[in-house]
This record gives sequence, C-alpha cells and structure tokens, in this order.
Amino acid sequence: MSIKVILETHKKNMDKALDHLKLELRGVRTGRASTGLVEHLRVEYYGNPTPLNQLAALSVSEASSILIKPFDPACLKDIEKAIRTSDLNLSPNSDGKVIRLNIPPLSEERRKQLVHQVKSMGEQVKISIRNVRRDGIKHIEDEEKQKRISEDDRDKGKKEVENYTKDYIAKIDEVVRVKSDEVMKE
Repeated sequence: MSIKVILETHKKNMDKALDHLKLELRGVRTGRASTGLVEHLRVEYYGNPTPLNQLAALSVSEASSILIKPFDPACLKDIEKAIRTSDLNLSPNSDGKVIRLNIPPLSEERRKQLVHQVKSMGEQVKISIRNVRRDGIKHIEDEEKQKRISEDDRDKGKKEVENYTKDYIAKIDEVVRVKSDEVMKE
C-alpha cells in the first residue's frame, strides 16, 4: 500500500472523529433553544428506539422554546415520556397536537458543569485522534519492514501523520473553545 493511500485512510478517520465531536456537541445545552438538543433523543415507537427527528418536525419557535410536532399524533405520549426520562431536565408541555419545550436560562454553576463536559468530550476525541496517529505510524512502519516503501517514504509518512495529528488537535481545541464560549454566553 502506498504512503498516499495510508495517509488518506488515516486522515479520513481523523475527519470522522472530528465530525463525531461536532455532532455530540450539538446536544450540549446552551443558553438558547436548539433542535440539536433533542433531535437524537431515542423514543420507544412501536417497540423500537427511534430518533426523535424521524418521528416529528422540530423547530425553534422562540429563542427559549423548541416546538415538536409529531408526524403521527399517536406517538405524542411516547415522545413526552422520552423527554421526561432523558437527562435534559426539561418538562414537555403538550396541547394534544404539539409539544413545547421551554428552555430555562442556565445558572452559572450549570454553565461551568457544561463547559467541563464539553472539554471532556474534546479530550476523548483527542485520544481517538492520537490512536489514529499510532495506528498510522504502525501501518507505515509495517509497510517499510515488508520492503513495500523506502525508509525516506516511511520518514515522510510519519512526519505527515504527525502534522495531521497537530492540525486535528488544533481543530478540536477550536471547536471546544467555540462551544464553551457559547455555553458561557448569557
């Protein structure tokens, strides 16, 4: 396998890790209402756990409330139950057709807890990026041992993997910083 293919494979893995972090951070609460808070919430629908965004239209009606309109009115109670049992600490208000979630303002203490959670999520993704780096370097070294690439290619490949790692760690730090600032904003 050529160095170029190895590098592309590992770069894609780093991309996936960064995308996963961005997706996870959408579910972290900020001072404003966001459909990302509930869209991946699992609802028991006819015995199957189904993401909320597949069962209902989600929208932000005001800066502090989320509107959930089920496609099937029969699942309204299931959606309410899923919201109540989730760790969101929100109480749904239903009028029989739609559910409104009022997002109360966050206390300073809760904001700090959320920032800590965001940083922890960032650290977990950094660990996975470092694991990708380790695997990439090992893969390059194995190719060199089997005489498929030269020592120069091995050294260049290792350097590229290190550069990718530094770039992605910086991107993760930036994503975490932006989300932390968003959480701390009132």
